[in-house]
Amino acid sequence: MLGERFPIRRVILVVLAILIVFGVLSGSWRTLHLSPAQGGITGAGWRTLVANGVAQGSIYALIALGYSLVYGILLMINFAHGEVFMAGAFASFFVASSLDSKGLLERDPIPSIALLMVTAILVSMGVAVLLERIAYRPLRNAPRLVPLITAIGASLFLQYTFAGFFGSDAKGYPDVKALTGTLNVAGFPMAKTQALAIVVALVMMVGLTLFIAKTKTGKAMRAVAEDKEIASLMGINIDRVIVTTFAIGGMLAGIAGVLYALVFAEVDSFMGFVPGIKAFTAAVLGGIGSVTGAAIGGLILGVAESVGPQLLLLGIHVPGTNQLRDVVAFSILVIVLVFRPGGILGAGDLDKA
Repeated sequence: MLGERFPIRRVILVVLAILIVFGVLSGSWRTLHLSPAQGGITGAGWRTLVANGVAQGSIYALIALGYSLVYGILLMINFAHGEVFMAGAFASFFVASSLDSKGLLERDPIPSIALLMVTAILVSMGVAVLLERIAYRPLRNAPRLVPLITAIGASLFLQYTFAGFFGSDAKGYPDVKALTGTLNVAGFPMAKTQALAIVVALVMMVGLTLFIAKTKTGKAMRAVAEDKEIASLMGINIDRVIVTTFAIGGMLAGIAGVLYALVFAEVDSFMGFVPGIKAFTAAVLGGIGSVTGAAIGGLILGVAESVGPQLLLLGIHVPGTNQLRDVVAFSILVIVLVFRPGGILGAGDLDKA
């Protein structure tokens, strides 16, 4: 009876929220009052961290869009989506190496980058469609736990298949000389590869939003997300819509793979796991099933991951703050799941794009 009258859970959440806010404010206050001589960060250093975070967040957002699209249609989490991202990056690596050996990356950078993008898109789309057709479609009416376990198995299968064929060691991605150097954007210094990632991600997000809102296929996707049975009765081909959704997610993941490889200059068979999990975190943060939420969540997570460890921990003299980026990212996931499980924009569907 006492437990029913006294909101124990709410009190615990309020106390936890107060402790989190106090820790954030206390750590930030101490860090911001450190002088450069004491190990503090200058204004230029903070601007660099923000620029790095926006660039990385843009890549997370592109990957997160794939999670949200699939969840909006099938209400399942495609944990193999990180490997779809990896496959596109790996495919573009071989094309980039061939172009670099012929000097085309330096001589014709724009057509070369376009070719890298097309290669990654085709491979990632192919892997995503095969996953849907072979691994997920037979289990469409199974309990939700079954496709989830299948997705984890597919993720491991793709990781070790690529490792078996191409080796598990990291491979250096060829440099594009046209993308070397830095730019100053509104006082924020960033590498040209980062600027490219931000611009491409922004174009893709806007394009996807317009596609879902304006095209016949986009309207069909929204109808299927709302109610599959009624959409089927209206003459919509459910299988075609689902395959299209996976293909679009694969396209975005392939583009993200090339951008990631250009920014970090390497690829490996296991590169999709951590960005994939962080993109899932971004999708949850923004509101799983919401396209706009995935974009917002990716940007927030990228900036928090870049700025957070320095801002919160430098002032209390925690060593190796930059190595705690993953801790910040997954702490955000836990906090969101505790305080707002639906994410920033709430649990939604494609109509919320």
